[in-house]
Amino acid sequence: MKIAVIGAGNVGGTLGRRWAALGHEVVFGVRDPAREKYQGLVTQTGGRARLAGNREACTGADAVLLATPWSTTQAALAECGSLQGQVLIDATNPLGADLRLTIGHTDSGGEQVARWAPGARVVKAFNTTGFNIMDDPVIQGRHAVMYVAGDDPDAKAVVCDLASAIGFEAVDAGTLDSSRMLEPLAQLWIHGAYRQGLTRDYAFHLLRRGA
Repeated sequence: MKIAVIGAGNVGGTLGRRWAALGHEVVFGVRDPAREKYQGLVTQTGGRARLAGNREACTGADAVLLATPWSTTQAALAECGSLQGQVLIDATNPLGADLRLTIGHTDSGGEQVARWAPGARVVKAFNTTGFNIMDDPVIQGRHAVMYVAGDDPDAKAVVCDLASAIGFEAVDAGTLDSSRMLEPLAQLWIHGAYRQGLTRDYAFHLLRRGA
């Protein structure tokens, strides 16, 4: 599978490296692929990934991971060009400078991303925990949960498979408007990590009673 990773930070770098290690073709989309600062993204994958401009990275991609700061998300999507029909994994959260949500209740960042990328098959995922958990989602033998929300069942299945492959328990959270619940869940994780002393090394786990 060809996966374009838009966003050169910790989340994009970690997920790109994990998927490249599984044999996927990973292309990191960056504004200036020639800049030395981005070479570390390729180094992290042992040379199994490459760099390209955002539009080139997305061309022909089976899935596009959007892992940008919220303030740059609209501009990054514009640089990607049309994503009509493509699976667009929205790992962003609409956070302001104070790490509080700027969108909520009757709308969500996931739904806004869908408006910015008309025709894309948007799936909300990889937004509810930190990149260090994405690097190893298994804690004391238990798999961290990764909720996946979107309107296209086939697109959600693709994202669930990508999440499961790196160790998450992927759970279908419903349609894209479920992002209105998943983004506050991300803020809860941030609150626990930075304000309640849990540190970044914790994750949410789903327990079921019975079969």
